[in-house]
Amino acid sequence: MAENETSPKPVSQESGSAPVPAYDEFGTAKRNLPPAAPVAIAIVVVAVVVGIIAYTQRAKPVAQGSVDGVWFSLPANMSSPMILIEVTLRNVSDKILYIKNIKAGMKTDQGDQSDEAASASDYDRYLMAYPDLRGHAKPLQVEMKIAPGAEQKGSVMISLPATKEQFDARKDLTVTVEPYDQRPIVLHEKSGAK
Repeated sequence: MAENETSPKPVSQESGSAPVPAYDEFGTAKRNLPPAAPVAIAIVVVAVVVGIIAYTQRAKPVAQGSVDGVWFSLPANMSSPMILIEVTLRNVSDKILYIKNIKAGMKTDQGDQSDEAASASDYDRYLMAYPDLRGHAKPLQVEMKIAPGAEQKGSVMISLPATKEQFDARKDLTVTVEPYDQRPIVLHEKSGAK
């Protein structure tokens, strides 16, 4: 049977041109891939378009703000302290900012503590019980609207199970304002403002 088997021979054209081997591979990069220059240009164009879209659609800040002052109160006849935090909130977006929720928290050596802000309707009652917190900004309220470009000053009142010593030794104090349709705005106390 070995006589009937033939080895592949180059197929030659009778016109005198060079022989083309019958076993030439068609799976090589030279045969299957497009030229490198147009592919490189297409990749650069796609990268530029993606970069422009990413830049124009990036997350822009909704609001900026600051913690302007912090006061601790624990009258002798009360079992839990009250903390009043004055803040300034500026709407830097082009849409009205609607406040959905307000929280505040404090980080101490004993761990993190947080509380929902007291309702604005309860402020008068709390200020009667904690008279040394009177005279500060009006409460920052849930459902409050802040127009584009406008600034709102207000106070946030919370109650945390902390002593005056823990309050004075706090590592961080934050106020988190959650709008309805944007990411939460976290305001940090300025370092050294204790």
